[in-house]
Amino acid sequence: MDFINRFITVVTQIHPTHPMIVHFPIALTGAAFLFVLLAWWKNNATLEQAAFANMVLATISVIVAGITGVMDNVKNYEGDAPNATAKVILAALLFLLTAGISIIRHRNPGIFASSNRALYSAAYGLSFLIALALAFLGGVILYGF
Repeated sequence: MDFINRFITVVTQIHPTHPMIVHFPIALTGAAFLFVLLAWWKNNATLEQAAFANMVLATISVIVAGITGVMDNVKNYEGDAPNATAKVILAALLFLLTAGISIIRHRNPGIFASSNRALYSAAYGLSFLIALALAFLGGVILYGF
């Protein structure tokens, strides 16, 4: 029981939580982009559904990563982490993009088969690029430029 209490204390009060969470939006947007590219290449609706599922999960993980990022910024950097403003703006943009893709796809399940396929797929790629930019800026905070 002591181990569990120590573990909970470390995770919630000592160790920054953002680095543990931030890998999810990066991986999920990357997986979504990969699946949509494979769906395009193979013309496979199941792969597109996998891309959509990853994008929905990415949207949720962006929210959690954003919240933990703000909390860790306040706790560890007294609100003054390098590039914090740029990261907040990019994270908000990533959330809007991933949520927008998810909502549009949910309302229009046949979008991948329509003439909007290229724009739809490009949005997946853009979300991954934004996640990579955020990862780079996070690395700048930890390791410098």
